[in-house]
Amino acid sequence: MNVQFGCAPINWTNDDLPELGGELTYQQCLSEMALAGFTGSEGGCKYPKDAAVLQKALDLRKMTICNMWFSSFLTTFENERTFAAFDQHLDFTYGLGARVVGVGECGVTIHGQEQTPLFSQRPYLSDAQWENLAQGLNEMGRRAKAKGMSLCFHPHVGTGIETLAEIDRLMTLTDPDLVYLLFDTGHSTLAGENAAEILRKYLPRTRHIHFKDVRQPVLAAFKQEDWSFLHGVKEGLFTVPGDGDLVDWTSIFDLLKQSDYQGWIVVEAEQDPAKADPLEYAQIARRFLKSHLGV
Repeated sequence: MNVQFGCAPINWTNDDLPELGGELTYQQCLSEMALAGFTGSEGGCKYPKDAAVLQKALDLRKMTICNMWFSSFLTTFENERTFAAFDQHLDFTYGLGARVVGVGECGVTIHGQEQTPLFSQRPYLSDAQWENLAQGLNEMGRRAKAKGMSLCFHPHVGTGIETLAEIDRLMTLTDPDLVYLLFDTGHSTLAGENAAEILRKYLPRTRHIHFKDVRQPVLAAFKQEDWSFLHGVKEGLFTVPGDGDLVDWTSIFDLLKQSDYQGWIVVEAEQDPAKADPLEYAQIARRFLKSHLGV
């Protein structure tokens, strides 16, 4: 398979909950990724904003940046602000080696609100919001394509675009040559979907992948108590592939092995590093991926 394996720094220090792993340096994060056998990293809140400083740290560890999350604000109709920031984001990440840009819509999201219940308070988009989101993503996709990059949209719980029906709507409204899918096993599962079915449907349009699993006992408590997304993260909702019990990995690996997918597979399983040693879990994930994909 022509895939590369990366890891997200959110496993060490959480961008939405900086106190998780707040004591860990970005150098430790990158070193432990490399030690576990990964060659790519996504962006993180602690990474230097000076490209030369970050590039030096990457080069020392034979690592590259494969993607950095970008927050769009199209559901609140902040198009020009979003486009200007996107152009800067493209320049920065392209220079560090990324050829995809993962976009998450944050205009009406509640996933970063620690006191807001995820399931009972999740947002639903109006027709006008859907239309502006789609048009805005098409425009951003054109800008990314002109740069030699691919815009990959990240369905994410709490944002209003998370279920298969919502993914379907967005994929229908956007240009398939400009807007691709960032497939995430954990968020698809948390949204109540079969992640393998989403991949089966949209694999030809998928250009970046996040792998994580969900712990069933924690999810049961999450639903019963109506927790916020961040409270669930603190309680250990997510874990790495090879440790959880809800994602149908056999079907996902079969689909990938039968496909011509070329790109990154990134382990992104935010946990509290005080409870789950990031290096240990990165090693668990890397062994699991090698045992099933052979690389």
